[in-house]
Amino acid sequence: MRFNVEPRDVPSEVVARRMGLNSSDFRAALASLVARGFPQSDPDTGNFDLLAVDRWCDARHPHLFGGNALMQARDASTVAKDRIEKMRKAGKAAA
Repeated sequence: MRFNVEPRDVPSEVVARRMGLNSSDFRAALASLVARGFPQSDPDTGNFDLLAVDRWCDARHPHLFGGNALMQARDASTVAKDRIEKMRKAGKAAA
């Protein structure tokens, strides 16, 4: 007898598709997502828990999905560093 098993922990490529991104865009956004409370990958397998990803997505819209999970605030120093880096890159590209 064979059983269809839907894995709960999946590689980043599957999570990227779940988020509507390609793999490279997901990798580029991952640090910012984690800073907002996105679930990190398992330290041993490197895979992501799809249920945790779905719950994180739901938590972005508590008025729709209920629950008391709130988005975590980002560290201001991280936000500032990211913005400064983006401005520097934009300035170099315009020059």
